[in-house]
Amino acid sequence: MFSIIIPTWNNLALLQLCIRSIRQHSAYAHQIIVHVNDGSDGTLEWVREQGITHTASPQNIGICLAVNEAAMHATQDYILYLNDDMYCCPGWDTALVNKLRQLDTDMFMLSGTMIEPRDTRNPCVIVRNYGGDTDNFDETRLLAELPQLRKADWNGATWPPTLVSRRWWFKVGGYSSEFSPGMSSDNDFSMKLWHAGCRIFLGVGDSLVYHFQCKSTGKVKKNDGGKQFLHKWGMRQSVFDRYYLRRGTPAQGLLLNEPEDTRELRWQLLRSKLKRALS
Repeated sequence: MFSIIIPTWNNLALLQLCIRSIRQHSAYAHQIIVHVNDGSDGTLEWVREQGITHTASPQNIGICLAVNEAAMHATQDYILYLNDDMYCCPGWDTALVNKLRQLDTDMFMLSGTMIEPRDTRNPCVIVRNYGGDTDNFDETRLLAELPQLRKADWNGATWPPTLVSRRWWFKVGGYSSEFSPGMSSDNDFSMKLWHAGCRIFLGVGDSLVYHFQCKSTGKVKKNDGGKQFLHKWGMRQSVFDRYYLRRGTPAQGLLLNEPEDTRELRWQLLRSKLKRALS
């Protein structure tokens, strides 16, 4: 059903857990494609031993180039971008497929719902601590408590795990390399889909993944994604999230309406223009 692309950077134990969870908890046979950044921890050898489709670079080339390289090998109609520090829970793919069957278009972005150990005030996630790494991951308790972890569908899909059609991935050009190594590249990809006419940005509450949080971004020198987004699109990232994607609000249907032309929105767009001119 899906071509699952997973960029990884010397996180072998997490990658092994991620792929095991896909194999054990998927109802459908998915294609897995890994991009190995560096791989000096034995990742490249393990991926080869497993016979997993993969691409590789001798150093870390960042998220944008890595996912684009992996996507070139996608054979399925849908591409799912998954981080290596995610554990797919039972039923994760069934929930996405069920939502797909409700759509009459291939122009969409669907997201799974993350369960995270730390509260970052993100309205799109479920906060429940089952461990911060593979060494202390309480898999047994997570699976036992999974029926209690429920969230309604939400607006504003942007972050992995994200599902889009392969056709539209390539029509909008995948992830933009100017955002390397990757800060705000997810938001930029969503904006490119928005400008192409996409109005389905839906988080699926029943598609659950456990996210260990920032196991690669915490060790990379970050680009100033917010500033880049502002200069590219003429609005602050927070404006796009709040007024266009309505991120984190309960979904009332499949389609997002155009943002209402309110005085508040006009003021926020003016502030964005001023900030862009002065920065």
